[in-house]
Amino acid sequence: MTLTRPFRIVLIEDEAATARNLEYIIREIKPAVEIMATLQGVTEAVDWLARNHNSYDLIFSDIRLSDGLSFEIFRQTNISKPVIFVTAYNDYAIEAFRNNGIDYILKPFDEEEIRRALLKYNTLIVPDVEMERDRIAGLLQQLQSTTKSYKKSFLFHYCGRLIPVEASKIHWFYTANEIVYAHTTDGKQYIVESTLEQLEQQLDPAFFFRANRQFIIHRNAVGTVEYFFNGRLVLKIHPSPLEQVLVSKARAMLFRKWLDQ
Repeated sequence: MTLTRPFRIVLIEDEAATARNLEYIIREIKPAVEIMATLQGVTEAVDWLARNHNSYDLIFSDIRLSDGLSFEIFRQTNISKPVIFVTAYNDYAIEAFRNNGIDYILKPFDEEEIRRALLKYNTLIVPDVEMERDRIAGLLQQLQSTTKSYKKSFLFHYCGRLIPVEASKIHWFYTANEIVYAHTTDGKQYIVESTLEQLEQQLDPAFFFRANRQFIIHRNAVGTVEYFFNGRLVLKIHPSPLEQVLVSKARAMLFRKWLDQ
């Protein structure tokens, strides 16, 4: 009797909560799947993929990782397998399809989107080249004409009342003891009923940046940026938090690019 090996997938995602959610949905759709690895950054992915060349069938990959863009992985390794990109940003579509991309899913995603992407993989194992070119052209046109909507305001519970606050008035979000707080320009603090991972997908990346595992900061909150030990950056933001806000060496370049737009 011939045994069929399981369908093998590699995840490239630096947010643990997103990776867990993606793996859960994939297993719901394809229970026999094998998640061979969950890779969190460019360096880790390059190393793993070089050691496990073509031992997998499909890659799900975020684009902005903690230490750079995932496209750098494809420049440094010889990847021939298809890639489904899952990202919060819609401005990398063209480059994604130049790097083995067969689908481009915007966060936050749901089960139906992942199901359609896996079905597309099945139909593209032996693709019709002309049909595939037309499909990609149509998808790019759709992505380019679609503007993602970001949260413009929040409704907070405070002292028995509901307080509306514009997102532009929130200078930073902070998490401690599994509670997320929003700090406004006038120094007020509110509890947020979302995780930082969820907020990162809801907030406009042109104005908000995930500095580290504890802070998301608004562009207007940044006063000065100073160099710190081991290639890190220390941010002086206002209103001033109780602890230092550090940007890791891996994210320092992304932060400088974000601030210099």
